[in-house]
Amino acid sequence: MITFVKSRVEPYFGGVMLASVIAIAAMFMSEHYGAPVMLFALLIGIAFHFLSENERCAAGINFAAKTLLRFGVGLLGFRLGLAEVTSLGFGPVIAIIGFVMATLACGALMSYLLGRRMAFGMLAGGSVAICGASAALAIASVLPPHKDREQDTLFVVIGVTALSTIAMIAYPILFQALGLSDLESGFLVGATIHDVAQVVGAGYSIGDEAGVIATYVKILRVALLPVVMLVVMLSFRGAQQQRLSVPWFLVMFAVCAVVTNLGVVPATPLALFEEVSRWCLVIAISALGVKTSLARIAQVKASYSVILIVETLFLLACALLFMTFIGI
Repeated sequence: MITFVKSRVEPYFGGVMLASVIAIAAMFMSEHYGAPVMLFALLIGIAFHFLSENERCAAGINFAAKTLLRFGVGLLGFRLGLAEVTSLGFGPVIAIIGFVMATLACGALMSYLLGRRMAFGMLAGGSVAICGASAALAIASVLPPHKDREQDTLFVVIGVTALSTIAMIAYPILFQALGLSDLESGFLVGATIHDVAQVVGAGYSIGDEAGVIATYVKILRVALLPVVMLVVMLSFRGAQQQRLSVPWFLVMFAVCAVVTNLGVVPATPLALFEEVSRWCLVIAISALGVKTSLARIAQVKASYSVILIVETLFLLACALLFMTFIGI
């Protein structure tokens, strides 16, 4: 039995340990320097790219970047407190759904106008609309196979992380300059910034009320991840030439969300599941960093950067227009 387990685990051990050590270092630096942990994980991982093809690391790196990632995405369902989100009222909830779908459509349209692959537009649109790097990784897993899929995913992860970091600094200044209340600013932060960590940072930099509202609104966007993934799967059903099947981690996400909102999971296990999800995603990002070749990223066309930037500004414009003419 021990020999069997060893034979199954050993090929993956080196790569998973490498990604885990990078994740620990990223967590440490994030806690001490205040920058996004995902960004640190990517940058440190990139520094170890020379190990990506090492026979003792390659299998584990691939396992961490794919299987561990999907498990972490599935556990994201435990973060959904929908009762708290709906306390905002139905208007903002409907608005968030509209923002997400409009941003996804914007990505598809920009790809068409710039002559890029539709899959990239959906990937970029979903990552901007939902939750940045985590959504990009989840959406990429249901797109049809393509030789440049991994490169596109890495570019989107890097791009949305950078844009989200800029937004975390700039948006609170912008919203306060516009004379918005903490409630309004919190809604806009949660509705427009990509990554969860940056939403929390930006919200609480304005005030406690803004931080709470921003977090609730962001959770609502994360709750739409399964919907967006199904939309993407249906959009490319013909390209994949196979029966539409629901990924196991998408089912896991939905089940976890239902279970946590039924209140049947005690607080301690729930906190543990959320922490495991967080670590799985950081380790997965670390592994993706190791797999990242800057030389390949540099070959990505400038129009791909334009798509990400336009989508980010489009989402901000939608939220500001809603706040101006409808409000909360």
